[in-house]
Amino acid sequence: MVKTILVIEDEVQTREIFLRCLKFEKFEGIGAANGSTGIRLARQHLPDLIVCDIMMPDVDGYEVLARLRQDPTTASIPFIFLTAKVAMSDLRQGMTLGADDYLTKPCTVENFLDAIASRLQRHETLKRGLQHLLNQEQDGIILSETIFPDCPRLTAVFEFIEANYQRPINLTDVAQAVGYSPAYLTNLAQSQTGRTVKAWIIERRMAQARQLLQNTAESIKKIAGSIGYADAGYFTRQFRKLHGVTPQVWRSQPNS
Repeated sequence: MVKTILVIEDEVQTREIFLRCLKFEKFEGIGAANGSTGIRLARQHLPDLIVCDIMMPDVDGYEVLARLRQDPTTASIPFIFLTAKVAMSDLRQGMTLGADDYLTKPCTVENFLDAIASRLQRHETLKRGLQHLLNQEQDGIILSETIFPDCPRLTAVFEFIEANYQRPINLTDVAQAVGYSPAYLTNLAQSQTGRTVKAWIIERRMAQARQLLQNTAESIKKIAGSIGYADAGYFTRQFRKLHGVTPQVWRSQPNS
């Protein structure tokens, strides 16, 4: 199925270049010369993804995003900002409103297409994940509780951590898997949850460690290895930092 991409950009030459390359890559491209038109076309066509400039004369990109996120029919459309502004305050403002990614000007056609492909792929992955959960619920399968908060914009991040926390993963691995830069993902996680990606990886590992300590007789070294720690000593130090006691002491305490 042909994907529809809405490009909201007041610079005529930039907009036309992007629309031509979208056509060449077999996308259906729709152009809007200003924010007001972009909002109207987004509601009319419900595109698969929107690329929007921030600095525009009538309605700026932030206002476009805010209005579309408030509308149930357009709230979930992946949204990429196109901007020459890269200050941290701009990143935070966009993330707070619900932007999915940033492209900085001048932007090459390759970067433009790569960002679109990454966001579309991630969106499809999320939709398949949600459908899988719905199917499980319909089949009467009781899902296990999760330590992760209900945060739709970080669903892919938490899914990757859940599937890979038993390996020695780090921020870069997670960022690459979900299609973000490490810096952008760091700020996104912090703004949405108040915690870093590294902290969530550690928390997931510690939750598993507590379960194994409580319900099995496995050695500390084996438990450490099973949750992504090659160094059992480092695991012990990290466990103690978070729990106040070593894994051995925690295991021996009543009601643990």
